[in-house]
Amino acid sequence: MINYVVDFQKIRKEDSETVGGKGANLGELSRITGIAIPEGFCITTKAYKEVTGKSRKFNVLLDYLSNLNSKNKKEIFETCAKIRRVIEELTIPAAIEREILFNLERWGDQTSFAIRSSATAEDLPDASFAGQQDTYLNIYGKKEILKHIGRCWASLYTDRAVIYRLQNGFDNRNVYLSVVIQKMIFSEVSGISFTADPIAGNRKILSIDASFGLGEALVSGLVSADNYKVLEGRIIDKKIANKKIVVLPAKKGGTEEREIKTNLQNVQTLTDEEIIELERLGRKIENHFGQPQDIEWCLVSHEFYFVQSRPISTLFPIPETDDAENHVYVSVGHQQMMTDAMKPLGLSFFLLTTPAPMRTAGGRLFVDISNMLSTSAGRQRLLDTLGKSDPLVRDALRTIIKRENFIRLLAADSHIKNDDIKSRPKLPEVSRINPSIVASLINKSQTSIKELEQNIETKSGTLLTDFILEDIQRLKQILFDPQSHQVIMAAIEASSWLNEKMYEWLGEKNAADILSQSVHNNITSEMGLALLDVADIIRPHPEVIEYLRFTKNDCLTDTLIHLEGGQESLNAIEDFLVKYGMRCAGEIDITRSRWSEKPTTIFATILSNIKNFQAGASNQKFEIGRQEALKKEKELLDRLRYLPDGENKVRETIRQIGILRNFIGYREYPKYGLICRYFVYKQALLREAEHLFNTNIIYDKEDIYYLTFHELHELFLTKKIDYLTVNKRKIEYQRFKKLSPPRMITSEGEIISGEYELENLPSGALAGFAVSAGIIEGRARVIFNIEDADLADGDILVTTFTDPSWTPLFVSIKGLVTEVGGLMTHGAVIAREYGLPAVVGVEFATKLIRDGQKIRVNGTDGFIEILQ
Repeated sequence: MINYVVDFQKIRKEDSETVGGKGANLGELSRITGIAIPEGFCITTKAYKEVTGKSRKFNVLLDYLSNLNSKNKKEIFETCAKIRRVIEELTIPAAIEREILFNLERWGDQTSFAIRSSATAEDLPDASFAGQQDTYLNIYGKKEILKHIGRCWASLYTDRAVIYRLQNGFDNRNVYLSVVIQKMIFSEVSGISFTADPIAGNRKILSIDASFGLGEALVSGLVSADNYKVLEGRIIDKKIANKKIVVLPAKKGGTEEREIKTNLQNVQTLTDEEIIELERLGRKIENHFGQPQDIEWCLVSHEFYFVQSRPISTLFPIPETDDAENHVYVSVGHQQMMTDAMKPLGLSFFLLTTPAPMRTAGGRLFVDISNMLSTSAGRQRLLDTLGKSDPLVRDALRTIIKRENFIRLLAADSHIKNDDIKSRPKLPEVSRINPSIVASLINKSQTSIKELEQNIETKSGTLLTDFILEDIQRLKQILFDPQSHQVIMAAIEASSWLNEKMYEWLGEKNAADILSQSVHNNITSEMGLALLDVADIIRPHPEVIEYLRFTKNDCLTDTLIHLEGGQESLNAIEDFLVKYGMRCAGEIDITRSRWSEKPTTIFATILSNIKNFQAGASNQKFEIGRQEALKKEKELLDRLRYLPDGENKVRETIRQIGILRNFIGYREYPKYGLICRYFVYKQALLREAEHLFNTNIIYDKEDIYYLTFHELHELFLTKKIDYLTVNKRKIEYQRFKKLSPPRMITSEGEIISGEYELENLPSGALAGFAVSAGIIEGRARVIFNIEDADLADGDILVTTFTDPSWTPLFVSIKGLVTEVGGLMTHGAVIAREYGLPAVVGVEFATKLIRDGQKIRVNGTDGFIEILQ
């Protein structure tokens, strides 16, 4: 029976509630044949609870601390300091003290120990909490050991540990501390091994940091370390650090820093044989735990001892696949402007909708491009499509293509031959299409959606899921209609032709950006203008404006109709939602709350429109854009006439401008049709979930979001739900939300990050991808949610990504900066139509640019300058 003290050999990984994460992992390490750990034991959380539980002062302070949030830093720091003092002054009960001292006797009074904190919220797969609590080295003597045990208990409330727990959703009242007592190892060399490359993510490469002396100095960042990378028993890279300081045990206990002799400062810390041996032992530890590990070790007399192993919590998961072949995956989210994690039902619907070879990882979607990379024709197609729309993806593709051995492996794995790709039918001629086809395609889609709304009303249970599956086939026919694809490709090719030829003939950069302003049939830009019309109706009614400013109530009817102008305002909002209420941020995830479900989301934008515009701004903005496009067209044609063969150049340019303006607006419509259909499906499924909730089969309607579509079908059939799976996926989703998906990742877990060409950038400029021409200066507004958008005229929007739901903000801003995006993503298309200089793909823009800073956006050459 586990009491106050337990030896490592009796500890299992399931014992983290008793010995904390570090203690549980040490117990597991002690069971691995051939892995040595320093001798020792854990003082259990039972001791901590008994010591602190009897202190009324401690519990009062803890209750106060638990009601604070991470923003109350001053109060947190003051309260933590008080808690630490209280714990350090507490007396250890005699029974606990006796058991600790009895276990220490086996090593004698002169043995020194490492005393480490081991919290229950520590070394978890999704949150390492590394370094949040304290460690004390080279401690000896009963009195000093007992004192440092108290200090470890108190370190559960270091400022950094408490803030970290608050930010990661851990309740301080439910976190406890065990203390690890280990015989001190006076290491000659210490370090950390990562069994997957922590930067690139490659699971086959083991990365080692090593330096002289005790390891705590390396972990805390006090000393420089050599770095070695090992691949399957072969050292593939070495970086030898200039090691000026070593941390060693002090004679009277504790540690001290000493300067390394000059002739040893650049000496390789580990021999090649030791590096290879460390990789072998690291792989053994990784195999035992079943996932990549962050391992702390020390070396004494050519023997390695291991003092910690924890999961590497920052690695992005590898996309799931059914085989052991080599694969390369490209992020769907970076193409769809939706890099947030998706719930299982959202992933499932998108997988049902797309014909592309997709996989999931970390709550995101990835396209497997391995087959295309395995052929020369396929590689060129990737460069011409994905590479053309995103320079970072293009550079990543070139990086992987240069690896001839890897490409050969892909070709060996692939079942597609060069001839297969060459034999695919070419797209029909797209340059000559009757403009009336756009109206026909839109009408066809709208008619189909109305039929869907009528037919789905009578379906329930498995008849509903069967009906949805059948209708998804209809949706795919509409999405991938050859005529629809022709229209979009015609517009894209016309845009490319105009940009290339105008630059070649006239030196005019990005001419198509201005020529595509204020086109017809763009459902997304029309949505932004429609919200200006809503603002016009609400503007004369102060009571309604005041209500919209402060309400959190999504049920508008209850209050609005009782205000002066309320009914008129309500009608305007509801009319807008009838046409656009199926939209929302991250709308490709069917589980996201739509504007119709949460209309308060758009109130901040309506209020900004009221503040920043006069009545009639909708028509005025559209006409201004149209006139600018006509003016640019006339200017280009006038200049072309004076060139050799000018009349032919003019004739072809007029034709290409016509194609652009007739068809580029339709680029936005297929996604609108998709989202309309998704919303119909969602409403029907939630009605069914309501019935399951009312009959006590599920606890919450939205629990269905954590099932795949086929699991949902089984739920409707059996009326049974697996809540172990649902709850596990809820926890996974919270972890996935914190991860940043890579643009490209391999089946080895390696993240391939592209780079911009930086030689022509001004000093200090942030590189990006120019998607809408022009240069603008203004105040940066760093915004993550459209409901928080308090914009002034002339502001520049800086955010992670924009999908169509962000379009209503575009009427109020003068420029756009995003971390994600490409040439033909929705934000870029709308920025061009509205005439907004825009730069996308600016990595870490929301961190490098502070809200309120004055910045310059160069949408012609693709960079941002921070002016103040």
